[in-house]
Amino acid sequence: MRPLINALDRNRLHHAFLFVGTRGVGKTTIARILAKSLNCETGVTSQPCGKCSACLEVDEGRFVDLIEVDAASRTKVDDTRELLDNVQYAPTRGRYKVYLIDEVHMLSGHSFNALLKTLEEPPPHVKFLLATTDPQKLPVTVLSRCLQFNLKRLSVEQISQQLMRILQAENVEHDAASLALLARGADGSMRDGLSLLDQAIAYGGGKLKETDVRSMLGTIDYDSVHRCLEALGAGNAAGLLAVMADVVEHGAEPESLLDELLRALHEIALIQAEAISSEDERLRAHAQAITPSDVQLYYQIGVLGRRDLPYAPDPRDGVEMTLLRMLAFRPGGEGPSKEKPTVTRSTTSPTPVSVAKRSAATVVREQPRLLVETSSAPAEEITAVAEAVPPYGLYEETANPIEAAPVPDGASGWAQTVAQLKLSGFVRELANNTVLESHIDDAMSLVLDEVCGQLLKKEREVELKQALEEQLGRPIKLTIRIGKPPSETPTKERLRLQNERQQDAVQSLQDDPVVRAMQDRFGARVTPNSIRPKA
Repeated sequence: MRPLINALDRNRLHHAFLFVGTRGVGKTTIARILAKSLNCETGVTSQPCGKCSACLEVDEGRFVDLIEVDAASRTKVDDTRELLDNVQYAPTRGRYKVYLIDEVHMLSGHSFNALLKTLEEPPPHVKFLLATTDPQKLPVTVLSRCLQFNLKRLSVEQISQQLMRILQAENVEHDAASLALLARGADGSMRDGLSLLDQAIAYGGGKLKETDVRSMLGTIDYDSVHRCLEALGAGNAAGLLAVMADVVEHGAEPESLLDELLRALHEIALIQAEAISSEDERLRAHAQAITPSDVQLYYQIGVLGRRDLPYAPDPRDGVEMTLLRMLAFRPGGEGPSKEKPTVTRSTTSPTPVSVAKRSAATVVREQPRLLVETSSAPAEEITAVAEAVPPYGLYEETANPIEAAPVPDGASGWAQTVAQLKLSGFVRELANNTVLESHIDDAMSLVLDEVCGQLLKKEREVELKQALEEQLGRPIKLTIRIGKPPSETPTKERLRLQNERQQDAVQSLQDDPVVRAMQDRFGARVTPNSIRPKA
């Protein structure tokens, strides 16, 4: 609104203003404030006093020189002509005669023609304030004669803060969680937020509580989302179905669980990218327990499943299948098959390229999902490998089995031991973020990385101890302290090795003579993000 403020302060005003935005963002309110700024008794200003008779009458809706019209109920050309018959007369009390036309896009074509005449040659004492939610329906001849302002949808934080100010002024008991729910339910509209606030206060008997607001809005208990994430991390299909059953039993819509899960995954991804610092301890724990690649995988499956819900026989069935699909296609999940069948074919020669000649990198192309392997062999010997991939182009990783062995010394030895343990979910992440500090007889001491301190829970420590005892074949005394590990944790070691393999794969592909020949001859380009190192 800076152009409008400067125009008012310098008294260089346009004759027609168009306010565009979705419902409830303040188009009519801003137009009324502008009417006060034009007719305030202190003069034309961007800060009307709000105390003079003109300002008070505008606030009370009885200012004679502010003519408000609802175009949705007065669409006929006769109504428009009758309205504009008095344009030529000077204002009765104010400095300007202001015509505020709401939902102007509802006017008929003939009405726009009648209005256009006045917009082309307006009297100096007349200002037109037009408001619409659909500017595409306005003729370009009208748009070209208006100064247009596009009002953005209000963010959840803006709506929540405004609702908090209202509740504090009215001394209404409330909590932050209920305000966040109402702000999300408002969907960018302050007016809808206020309507929901009135309804929630009445529903809660003069108070705002999270449980009451969730019940009123039909949203799920956020604890169900955390249970859902824990079940995904643990590979617990029965747990996922139990969460879905609880949601339906409490009267919430099945798709609401998927919506809240997607919101939680989005927030987890932002936490992992260090874009935000959430105050929710459980979300921070999920951000440590779930790898970023798994978060992106779950989100993609969830979004695609949400899109396909109308095609499911029943919404509950569609949500359950989406959750089970997340479990089936996660790396190391219980998918339909642990092996990927491959079919090889030679482009020009029936003899495939030998494994020894193949490069250590593959380029992932889009549909039809072909992995084209490059080599130092002649171009006619390049072999295309078609992978059998899960639906939606999601890839499944397989882990190499490691033979059981006693706990070796050193960081690499501890990483090997953790890989042998049959752990899952948060217990696996707890072990992967620790380092073996000492192992004397049956006493074992671990150091948990301080940035993952929230992973340390008594029940997880007991489960890790049982897994180690099963691996070693004897009882042990396990102690875990939070601190700065003296060496790399298995998680950091895995990430470092993964980055090194990725860099080697990119370099190998860029140095490949066939790729260089394609770049020189056809102007081909290598996209580093599409390169995946061979397992």
